[in-house]
Amino acid sequence: MEAHVTSAGSAAIAGESGDGDQSVNERRWLDAREREVWLALRHLLWSLQPAVDRQLLRDSGLSGPEYSVLATLSEDPQGMVRSGTAARMLGWGRSRLSHLLRRMEAKGLIARSCSPDDGRGQDIALTPAGRNAIVEAAPGHVEFVRSVVFDPLTPEQQDALREACRRISTAIESSGTCEAVCDGEASDCDEGPTA
Repeated sequence: MEAHVTSAGSAAIAGESGDGDQSVNERRWLDAREREVWLALRHLLWSLQPAVDRQLLRDSGLSGPEYSVLATLSEDPQGMVRSGTAARMLGWGRSRLSHLLRRMEAKGLIARSCSPDDGRGQDIALTPAGRNAIVEAAPGHVEFVRSVVFDPLTPEQQDALREACRRISTAIESSGTCEAVCDGEASDCDEGPTA
């Protein structure tokens, strides 16, 4: 059932007659203000990521996830991070990251190797092509982010947005519904180094 359904419409949508099922009436349905906030947030969520992807693909040939991985690697002084660390930093599951890394490795953007410290883990390293890609993509991407996220908001609104995002993220994480990021490392190292 969509989150913006009101209590008045809930019985008909749920197939209830309305007399006898108290749990339907006890649900915390969204009021008019909450519904407007939810719909605005949903619209933002559904429009922002495709807009980011279109900008990156148009200007640099990178997808949003590829850019995120390259940016994460470029922020490390050695241009290298453990795959499990990258998954945690990005908030992604190991499986999602592993599939993406295979594609990025095939494109020559990153190299993967078994960690010398722990043969079960993988190190992800930025290649020269990957470093060039992020260096070329970053200025246009930052300008896009500034124009759609920061320029429309006052500094006070930016602070409020940051706090709202943190609170919503915390609620999502504590709900147990987000994809778990395991503490272990995604590893193909049993098959030998991949780079």
